[in-house]
Amino acid sequence: MEKRVVALTGDRPTGRLHLGHWVGSLKNRVEMQSAFDQYIMIADVQALTDYFENPQKVMDNVLEVTADYLAVGIDPELSTIFIQSQIPSLSELTTYYMNLVTVSRLERNPTVKAEIAQKAFGESIPCGFFCYPVSQAADITAFKTEVVPVGDDQLPMIELSNEIVRRFNKVYNTDCLKVARAKPGAIGRLVGIDGKAKASKSLGNAIFLSDSPEVIREKVYSMYTDPNHIRVSDPGKVEGNVVFSYLDAFYEDKDELAALKTHYSSGGLGDIVLKSLLDTVLQSRIQPIREKRENLSRKYLLEICLQGSQKAKSVAQKTLQEVKEAIGINFSPLKF
Repeated sequence: MEKRVVALTGDRPTGRLHLGHWVGSLKNRVEMQSAFDQYIMIADVQALTDYFENPQKVMDNVLEVTADYLAVGIDPELSTIFIQSQIPSLSELTTYYMNLVTVSRLERNPTVKAEIAQKAFGESIPCGFFCYPVSQAADITAFKTEVVPVGDDQLPMIELSNEIVRRFNKVYNTDCLKVARAKPGAIGRLVGIDGKAKASKSLGNAIFLSDSPEVIREKVYSMYTDPNHIRVSDPGKVEGNVVFSYLDAFYEDKDELAALKTHYSSGGLGDIVLKSLLDTVLQSRIQPIREKRENLSRKYLLEICLQGSQKAKSVAQKTLQEVKEAIGINFSPLKF
């Protein structure tokens, strides 16, 4: 049997997943699992860099995220779903890699800089948060990952991971670590229902995969459209109109959608008509996901996570042993 290329993706378990995740990564993972040896990490350790004072929030959402994975079609027989904290080798790899990265290099990472500014840490940056790109390098290399689907904002993380790989292999005269390639463009973006930022759990501007029909309808009808489209007869603006952004993502009849945009731009098409159409589209899309999700027991979800974690633990442990062998700290009795 031909060995498949290894891919690694994941999410921080800080809340249930939403349509932004579907557009951004979940759909891509469902497509990739038949062609790649795919590992999907529930990054609870990374989530604790933000929620160390509220670990229960992270714990509570591990199975919620797992339920969303299975409900959208991720198959645990094809994809290895695992919990980051259950793989101790990742922490040890992180420790070794930290010797190969300078503080100034981490400070120059544009993704880290942007997140530090966003979170307003000032001079009080937690060490765990500051160093999480090194932890990500451990996650990537532990499974000999070759492909990492990412958005453009995460490309610097892959670059840093590869720098660590090259330096490790050069310093210790080995080739045990693999360089990974980013798969840019695999991660899309879905604007929030308020039109102000991307759909986000923390901003409360998303439609969740587990939302009830009533909640979906309420969110759709609250969507930002065109404030100058006061009367139905007024020409409306398509660009920046959240309803059209969601129709672009989820309405399959692109010819009809193009006609709707022309009609709206010319005047004579009301926002209520568009929102009613979008509501119908999203209800149809989310209903089977929600129903499948509701039929998943917590016991089954935990079994999936633990089975996947056991497999991931074995693979990561093997990489760790190779790393320790390369460094020269593998104190096996056979070595003495």
